[in-house]
Amino acid sequence: MAEQNCSQQGAAPCAPQNRCHHLTNADSCATQNRSRPLTNEKYCTEKGHGSRSPKRAVCSCITIFLLLAGITLLVLWFVYRPHKPRFTVIGAAVYGLNATAPPFLTTTVQFTIHIRNPNRRVSISYDRLSAFVSYRNQAITAPIMLPPLYQERHSAASVSPMIGGSPVPVSEEVANWLAADESCGVVEVRVVVQGRVRWKAGAIRTGHYGMHVKCDLLMGLKKGFVGQVPLLADPPCAVDI
Repeated sequence: MAEQNCSQQGAAPCAPQNRCHHLTNADSCATQNRSRPLTNEKYCTEKGHGSRSPKRAVCSCITIFLLLAGITLLVLWFVYRPHKPRFTVIGAAVYGLNATAPPFLTTTVQFTIHIRNPNRRVSISYDRLSAFVSYRNQAITAPIMLPPLYQERHSAASVSPMIGGSPVPVSEEVANWLAADESCGVVEVRVVVQGRVRWKAGAIRTGHYGMHVKCDLLMGLKKGFVGQVPLLADPPCAVDI
């Protein structure tokens, strides 16, 4: 009956209606199909972005904090950059230098050591200080302990420890070399100071650092002489921190 009505009224009016009807259904289905993935993708994206945002914020804060802390420490280092203390031996006295069998060496000496803090903004603390004397890389006195020392900014101090007094075993070669040097009137010795040091700038204090000081000296010394001896060469001491 519908086909007769269409054939009677003409095919042209019926075809557009059917075609429009099919296109409308297809478009609506396509629109629904397209909208679902987009809606899910958008939902997932927003959810994922929301979960990552706090982590990114925390990482950014940590990075900025570390950067600012590094810059601050760098500025403080350039402003308060600590320098090593300077040691110089300015006087020497010998009160005993005797070799005995098998061999032993009994040495009693006193050195005046000038210590200078070259820092204008930083003070220096010394502790666990000890000193001994060596000859040709062999110790000829036992180590003695020195009192702690504190130096204000850009200041100097002098210490005069009495070192030795007890017999120390040495090699036969060292005893023979020392006797030969005394006969020539020139004896080279090394004063060694060890301890710990730390710097202070205002409320900032560094940790403790090991310190090793070596002072090489040439003394004018004849065998049997007792008292103040001239220093023929007293270069600045080597300070290792």
